[in-house]
Amino acid sequence: MTASHSFRHSVGWLFLGNTSIQILTFAFGIVLARLLAPAEFGMLVTIQVFTGLAGFVSGGGMGQALVRAKDATKHDYDVVFTLQLLIGIAIYAVFYCAAPWFARWYDTPLYEQLLRVSALTFITRPLVNLPNSILHREMRFKAQTVARVLTLFVASGTSIGLAFAGWSVWSLVLGGLAGSLTNALSLSLIARWRPGLSFEFARGRELARYGFLVSVNDIVVYLRNQASNFVLGRTLGMSAVGLFNKADSLVRMPNIFIVGSVYQVLFRALAREQHDDEKSRHLFLHSIRLVAVYAAPFYVLLHLLAAPMMNVLYGERWLDAAGPLSLLALASPFLMIANLCGAVLAARNWLHRELKVQIALLLLTGGATLAGLEYGLNGVAAALIVVAVYNATHMYWLASRCLDTRWRELFGALTPALLLAALMVAVALPLEHYSQNLPQLLHLIVVGGCSAAVYGLGFLFLPIAALAGEQQKWKAKIPFLRTEPRK
Repeated sequence: MTASHSFRHSVGWLFLGNTSIQILTFAFGIVLARLLAPAEFGMLVTIQVFTGLAGFVSGGGMGQALVRAKDATKHDYDVVFTLQLLIGIAIYAVFYCAAPWFARWYDTPLYEQLLRVSALTFITRPLVNLPNSILHREMRFKAQTVARVLTLFVASGTSIGLAFAGWSVWSLVLGGLAGSLTNALSLSLIARWRPGLSFEFARGRELARYGFLVSVNDIVVYLRNQASNFVLGRTLGMSAVGLFNKADSLVRMPNIFIVGSVYQVLFRALAREQHDDEKSRHLFLHSIRLVAVYAAPFYVLLHLLAAPMMNVLYGERWLDAAGPLSLLALASPFLMIANLCGAVLAARNWLHRELKVQIALLLLTGGATLAGLEYGLNGVAAALIVVAVYNATHMYWLASRCLDTRWRELFGALTPALLLAALMVAVALPLEHYSQNLPQLLHLIVVGGCSAAVYGLGFLFLPIAALAGEQQKWKAKIPFLRTEPRK
């Protein structure tokens, strides 16, 4: 199997897994949104602001260090597992003791028990992180996909069942805990990994150095992503948090199942080829081109059809999330560029330089959220578009220095997606205008289906040289477009 075929095969499995998981998450989310109120989702998001932050400390970034390392022995995994287990126990103790203060801070007594139960996942995380690192290092993404789908069914099934039984926000918390336990068991069985303890921490110093930079970067990124939720929770209330978080999670779905699929493979591939600049440049620019082409139609549809989609899928009480969703869709392409640039910096150990960008972004996100509050959730979303543009610009500048690429190469990689997106918008806008009087579900089907079909036809048949290879691969998979070689 060639390196190019191996890269595509790995991305294919990750894409299939991420797509399946996002579709299932989307479907389960609709059911839960029908059973629970925005404020109940807002309570969980508020807890996750703090538990999610501590999660990066519990991992210490050492899982990614194991993936990047040239060699990794069973002893190395035991050392990392021991460190993560000790850190996880310590974090749980801190949250257990801080829970009463947390409840008083939000003036909601229920938060005390919610936080204590949610924090139990810190004890199980080492059982997830280590086998997951083994599978990632071995590029066994099919196995990872199986474990993730199983985990999602258990977590979502538990949450839906409890929500239907009237367990309110507890259904979300207990569903997450059930999913964590399922994930730990399934990954350990698939990876054939058994936990072992080792207190020879000197062996893990090099892993810890790299892991520390990964962890610090992840913490700053997480704080940046949660800054808006924190500000909104303290100003506009839990319903605003639930609405904004719903919009943000929907707009990130294409990035998760498309960009996320490529990121993991690109990081591992660039780590292997970190001394070959030419091959690394090709992998990087090729990844941007393909990700942009496959993600663009989702960004266009989320921007144009946010209101009818929210009303049809989630109901009128979620309609206020449509404005932020439409605006945040404009920021998503810039997030896509920044994420793939992050894979370059991580593989080349330029994390210390990325950290400066992430700190600046954290400050800008907080400032943008405060500045936009005067205009409500739409104002916050609009201000965050500016932050996303800065993020992509600065991250690509760092990646270009690392790989010696040029700005024109970035624009060249994005050109096919921009051309196809312009064609899609040219079809969608008049359709949207003339179908406004239709029932909203039919309006969604007409505008979304027709414009997506035009995008797909343009992808397959327009003479775009940069997509020629991709076009031929897809035509070979479609029976009536397949051309048999002449004898």
